[in-house]
Amino acid sequence: MIEKIEELLVEVNGFNTTSKEEIENFRIKYNGKKGVLNDFYETLKEVPNDQKKDFGQKINSLKQAVNVKLEDLKNASASSVILEKEDLTKPAFPLDLGSRHPINLVKNRIIEIFKSIGFAVADGPEIEDDWHNFTALNLPEYHPARDMQDTFFIEQNPDILLRTHTSSVQIRYMEENEPPIRILSPGRVFRNEAISSRSHCIFHQIEGLYIDENVSFADLKQTIQFFTTELFGKSKIRMRPSFFPFTEPSAEIDVYWGLNSETDYRITKGTGWLEIMGCGMVDPAVLKNVNIDSEKYSGYAFGMGIERITMLLYQMSDIRMFFENDIRTLEQFKTL
Repeated sequence: MIEKIEELLVEVNGFNTTSKEEIENFRIKYNGKKGVLNDFYETLKEVPNDQKKDFGQKINSLKQAVNVKLEDLKNASASSVILEKEDLTKPAFPLDLGSRHPINLVKNRIIEIFKSIGFAVADGPEIEDDWHNFTALNLPEYHPARDMQDTFFIEQNPDILLRTHTSSVQIRYMEENEPPIRILSPGRVFRNEAISSRSHCIFHQIEGLYIDENVSFADLKQTIQFFTTELFGKSKIRMRPSFFPFTEPSAEIDVYWGLNSETDYRITKGTGWLEIMGCGMVDPAVLKNVNIDSEKYSGYAFGMGIERITMLLYQMSDIRMFFENDIRTLEQFKTL
């Protein structure tokens, strides 16, 4: 009798199927009222007392094996049904589609405009040395204009800092390339400023540089005129004299925004004019610092804050919104 139970144990352990009908037949065969296990328990009454312990243990082993096998078969059958119904090429769960960040949308648009007139994109490190960030740009140590670009220093002697503008990229490019040069340098910059709705210690710039023979201020004005018309759809601009250590002469660029709404009055302070960037002719001292002959070559440079342009285009009132990653803000740009 014990040998019979051992044979059934082998049969139970080797049984496998995902058919619900076959699983049910297996259950009835072993656990049914007239099943194998009940027959063995009835037979146990007739077994001599000195053999009952071994015989009972064997029956219990068979019962346990049957129950474990039934559980495994039911799980396998349920999984098989799910696999048959599910499309395994679908994602495991619904995924929300993201969107481009508004800063990147505007940056890419600006790059497209300038690429159409021959500008290429140049990149450089965010961690800079004093030479590329200040001194080569006609901002020697103790120059008062450095106070406007208070920044974060990482090391001293030599000074290593987080760049305050992407003009450092222009210096690096001019050191390694001969004119003619026509580049854009977009990127993230850092200044030690109080964070408010209008300013942040982190922001993005995009600067342009053109160096060649016989480049004039008229070339600069035409380039800016083309850019403002393409980006804003507004062609009326004005240039106000200004000061930048690395350009001479220098100017601030205003675009006529108009006074068609209450918002226009607010963002232009009732004048209709809106400042968008600074520019000027590259100072000969800067060309000398990068070993470019200032007697032969001239050029212009310009720069703008991408956040400021983005706030204008999308009528956003708080610069901090660009860095909070609030999904309610970002979802507004899904279709852009």
